[in-house]
Amino acid sequence: MTNGAKAAVLRTGSIPALLEPAPRWRGAGRRRTGGTGLMAGRIEDYALLGDLGTAALVGADGSVDWLCLPRFDSPSCFAALLGEERHGHWSLAPADHGARPAGRRYLGDTLVLETRWRTPTGEARVLDFMPQRPPTRDGEPPRLVRLVEGVDGSVAMRGSLRVRFHYGRVVPWVRRTGHHRVAVAGPDAAWLSVPPGVHTYGAGEGADGCTRSDFTVAAGERVAFTLTWQPSHLAAARRFDPERSLQQTLDGWEGWSARCRYRGPWRAPVLRSLLTLKALSYAPTGGIVAAPTTSLPEWLGGPRNWDYRYCWLRDASLTLAALLRGGYREEAASWRRWLLRAIAGERSGVQALYGVAGERAMPETEADWLPGYDGSRPVRIGNAAVGQVQLDIQGEVADMLHRALDAGIPMERQVWSLFRSLMATVAGRWREPDEGLWEMRGGKRHFTHSKVMCWVAADRAVRMAEATGLPAPLAEWRALRDAVHADVCAQGYDARRGVFVQAYGGDGLDAATLLLAQCGFLPADDPRVARTVDAIRDELDLDGFVRRYDPATTADGLPGGEGAFLACSFWLAEALALGGRSEEAAEVFDRTVAVGGELGLLSEQWDPAARRQLGNAPQAFTHVALVNAAFALDAPLNGG
Repeated sequence: MTNGAKAAVLRTGSIPALLEPAPRWRGAGRRRTGGTGLMAGRIEDYALLGDLGTAALVGADGSVDWLCLPRFDSPSCFAALLGEERHGHWSLAPADHGARPAGRRYLGDTLVLETRWRTPTGEARVLDFMPQRPPTRDGEPPRLVRLVEGVDGSVAMRGSLRVRFHYGRVVPWVRRTGHHRVAVAGPDAAWLSVPPGVHTYGAGEGADGCTRSDFTVAAGERVAFTLTWQPSHLAAARRFDPERSLQQTLDGWEGWSARCRYRGPWRAPVLRSLLTLKALSYAPTGGIVAAPTTSLPEWLGGPRNWDYRYCWLRDASLTLAALLRGGYREEAASWRRWLLRAIAGERSGVQALYGVAGERAMPETEADWLPGYDGSRPVRIGNAAVGQVQLDIQGEVADMLHRALDAGIPMERQVWSLFRSLMATVAGRWREPDEGLWEMRGGKRHFTHSKVMCWVAADRAVRMAEATGLPAPLAEWRALRDAVHADVCAQGYDARRGVFVQAYGGDGLDAATLLLAQCGFLPADDPRVARTVDAIRDELDLDGFVRRYDPATTADGLPGGEGAFLACSFWLAEALALGGRSEEAAEVFDRTVAVGGELGLLSEQWDPAARRQLGNAPQAFTHVALVNAAFALDAPLNGG
């Protein structure tokens, strides 16, 4: 099949691989280690479940290997993703160990996962989902539902549940009560609802603390298990109807998806990305996490393993901008309220990240009892980037507020007052060095992208003041905008090479300069922009994908390498599209979308040699870049 034919197939809605695929379930089965259990599968083999409060990752082998309860940044109760089975997981699959899934998909435009299993005796499917917990349902506990349905013949099934609180470190006390198994340790309790007729054994009586369930499902039969978290001091889990909840969950996600206003040939990956971004939002407060995981490595065996279960102002702003483009205003208004609460009282500039409820302290520690994903250590809890200076953040926040205003969300005076204080920070600090977009740990520098985003802050401030008539020092802001622009063009541009560079005084490239036209700093047809795009495409290429910079020549303060940064490949596609090079843009876009596989989920990075995803997953930053690139490619169809 030609590349053009492959691209045409891709844009019909399904997502086949444009690369030669790995064997269908290679890595889906779990691999033996030298320890006491089995390690996790490949990152791209994990499906996302979410309830607008937290998220679970389900492997292709039917094992839930990651789940933090009750919220994204809580300690996990399943941590096999970063260790072994003994660190917590919940598997549900045919008892025949040779069985392999016949296929996986999300039901329609939802987060309800279907896994089909075929055995010599029949076929069954497992529906996995987490009922949504919108803020209107006061006190609704988080639940994970696993519903097994017989499709043909009969299939012997086996479930294995190991609850391990505090990132796999705490083995709970397990007891039986009625049709429940209850795991309790400290403040946490997990209630497993066991259907009548299902033989359950082990746990408190077993040596490995595992609750096992053996049953056979025949065609037409349905067996539902529900795991509910609640504070351990509460007496009993509430009554719950999994069948009714399934329909409510399907209806809830389908109703949300129906509001998507993207119209174009890439609707399937765009909508899956928007669903993923919505799933990373924390409904009670409006906060949005960068990813639901911690410490999935940017390079196997290396130390570039970070905790992304927090709300980066940059990532959240970009996420809301993408949701606004997709037609979702409520999320933008909710996040803006979160922003007001989170940064209230800040005087010397905002933090790079906050907790989902606006917490400001998240010290970085190491979970030294976990071996890490594929041996990649350390496993980190918390993120030291909270103390960094990242001057680009105000620009992303300003751009999001401007987009919200354009979308018809009024600018309240209290929001404007807060924004003016942010602008005072920009005016006072834009000439300072910082750690930049990539959160360098090798010292502060004058990063070109950070300066450009200071220009964005001033530009959007002027535009919003002019549009609303709200009080503002317009002359100062216009002068600031002009000064930053002149400074970047003088010091961030290498006249000898004819390209914009990563930092003042250097000659290295940075993929973040692909955003010069996207943010409006310069037109896409400016020769300086075009030369920068071509240079990045040539010099930061990694087998058809784009690195964010060259780690071998960039002093980022960390040893080892990393993969191609998937968002940067989408940035390249968008830059090419804005420059009128639509065929080249579509080729880059299709190649990058394809690494998401059949579920359309993308992590932070990609290793083209091993053909596998790297980094925390699914990654909001990547899915935002996908949405923006698709809108750029299809601008005439979407009002662009």
